Amino acid sequence: MSDHYFSATPASADERRTINVPLAGRTRAVQVAPGVFSADRIDQGTTVLLQHAPQPPQTGTFLDLGCGWGPIALTLALRSPGAQVWAVDVNERALDLTRTNAASLGLTNLRPVTADQLPTDVRFDLIWSNPPIRVGKQVLHDLLLAWLPRLAPGGVAHLVVQRNLGSDSLQRWLIDQGFPTERLTSVKGFRVLRVSASRNA
Repeated sequence: MSDHYFSATPASADERRTINVPLAGRTRAVQVAPGVFSADRIDQGTTVLLQHAPQPPQTGTFLDLGCGWGPIALTLALRSPGAQVWAVDVNERALDLTRTNAASLGLTNLRPVTADQLPTDVRFDLIWSNPPIRVGKQVLHDLLLAWLPRLAPGGVAHLVVQRNLGSDSLQRWLIDQGFPTERLTSVKGFRVLRVSASRNA
């Protein structure tokens, strides 16, 4: 099957439907569709991140890396209305869903974009991500090395990674790259890693 959630233009039919999910302490209606990661629910890894990452600051510049239909970005925008939230994905359908869901929730502080649409001078106080582990180690490493250096001084990233998909080796690799990284929590086989801005930045 060639239709992956990391395809830029999914081949599957764009058959949208509305589901009710918990976001920022309330049940909210969102649109989902095939060809997007976790197209019928909030997946377990993202749920662990949303439930166990520290409360985001009220203001700042935030990034959801690999936004899918938007559960992380929407949560950040709802919890921190004074923040600017960027949502990045390669999947155009995912970005359109995030845009639609943000509009339906009345969120004006959320901007879903492809990587090349995000100005290169933007720095992030906070990055939250359920990164696409299944794209392969080298692609994942390249992705993280493209975005983690854009943490502002004092900025942090919270990444959720399944233990049996290499969270511990990823933690060691991040440290080797100069990013202080600690395991914040471990829940249901998922680790939440706290990654600090590189001391070499």
